[in-house]
Parts: sequence; structure tokens; C-alpha cells
Amino acid sequence: MIRLAANLSMLFNENDFLDRFAAAGQAGFRGVEYLFPYAYAPETLRALLEGNALEQVLFNLPPGDWEAGERGLASLPGREAEFRDSVVEALRYAQALDCPRVHAMAGLLPVDGDPHEARAAHHATYIDNLRFAAREAAKVGREVLIEPINTRDMPGFFLSRQAQAMAVLEEVGEPNLRLQFDLYHCQIMEGDLTRHLERQFSAIGHVQIAGVPERHEPDVGEVHYPALFERLEALGYTGWIGCEYRPAGDTRQGLGWARDVGLLPG
Repeated sequence: MIRLAANLSMLFNENDFLDRFAAAGQAGFRGVEYLFPYAYAPETLRALLEGNALEQVLFNLPPGDWEAGERGLASLPGREAEFRDSVVEALRYAQALDCPRVHAMAGLLPVDGDPHEARAAHHATYIDNLRFAAREAAKVGREVLIEPINTRDMPGFFLSRQAQAMAVLEEVGEPNLRLQFDLYHCQIMEGDLTRHLERQFSAIGHVQIAGVPERHEPDVGEVHYPALFERLEALGYTGWIGCEYRPAGDTRQGLGWARDVGLLPG
């Protein structure tokens, strides 16, 4: 059965962040994800999860200087020590929150210099860093995810194509390094969602959704999500599906799409 997780960085933004846990639980969600937990003590977040009968299913490693525009450290040459520190911090939170997986954002390519040399250097750094992260995560029974992100929303992001991600997984060669498959990003970059799901299914550790092209509710736009949900179930997917979209209006009023297909209570 498909299980939905509320992305609290986007949903229920009518409320302050810490109040979104209760709002998600009241709406019928049993899982939550969000970008980053690090502004709050893990004990605070753990109490909110337990108090609202929620599971923490995903969050990101520290991304570098987010406010300055950085979008991850995993592929950045010269930042290896900072990346390793970020792995340690993320796994500390993952253990405290009983979260089984964390996402290592790849980061941005430089805007100047030789693009081929830059990509080669980023690739080599990415492989080494991901191998370190996966091995550290395996020591505490966690998975590390990588996610191709579309270059319209995030220009210059190092990892943007599904084939690139699958090649990275193979090269790193660690069984707990898996794919975060965001159907919104894939549709923008490549389309052919059903076939991508089928080809990559064995590597998928987490799925995320949003309407395309505006990133609103999944029942608005060019993607027919009920058919993709059916295909995921037929393939045997038992993980979570993160609702990583920007509500067009009030979050709870916009959840009719999930109630209509029986994924949230009416």
C-alpha cells in the first residue's frame, strides 16, 4: 500500500515549522520529511514525532551555505572535510530521530572555467564522498540517497539525469547508496516516467511527487499520478512517497487528491 509522507518544508506552511508536525498528523499523514533538522535539537523533533504518531522518513545532509545559494557539498572539490563533518552530523540526527535514510545533495558546478574539467573534478569528488558517506551510514544501519534535480529549478546542479545517477550508484558500489526518485524532477528533465520507474526500480529508496510544471498539488498539471501509483504498487514498492510540492492554497483543503484515491482519510 502506498504511504504518503508530508514534506514539512513545503506543506502546512500556514503554520510555524514546529506546529506542522501536529497539522500533518491531524491530516492523516503517518510519515514526514523536510529539508533540514539542524536548527532544532533532536530531542525537540523526536518529541514532536512521537506526540503526533509520525515517522521521520527522510532529511538532507547539511548543504553548505544555503542562504548564499549553495545546494550541497557532495561533489565540491576542496570541501571534503566539511562534507565528512556533515555526514557525521546527519547520522547523529538520523539515529536520534530513528530516520532510516538521508539525502546527500550533490551541489552546483562552477559558473566559470572549463566545464569539462569542472565536471570531471566534481565527479571524482562525488564518488569518493559518497563512498565515505555510505560506509559511515552502514555502520549505523542507514541508507544514503542521491537525487537528480532538474536544472530549471536548480541551474548548475551536478546531478540532473537518471542515467547519471544510476552510473554513480554502480561506480560507488555500496548497497546502502540508493536513488531518491523525484517524479517531478524526472518529468521536467526526461519524461517517460513509467519506463524510468521500471528500469530503476531495484535502486529506488524513496519517491517524491509534485504537479508539473508549477510544483503544486499532484492532481494539477501534466502527470497522471494515479497510474504511477498503480505501477509502483504492481512493482512491489513498499516505501514512502514524499509530498514535496507547494500548495496552491490552504494545504489541508488541497489534499483532496490524496483522499479521493484513499491515501489519506476523508
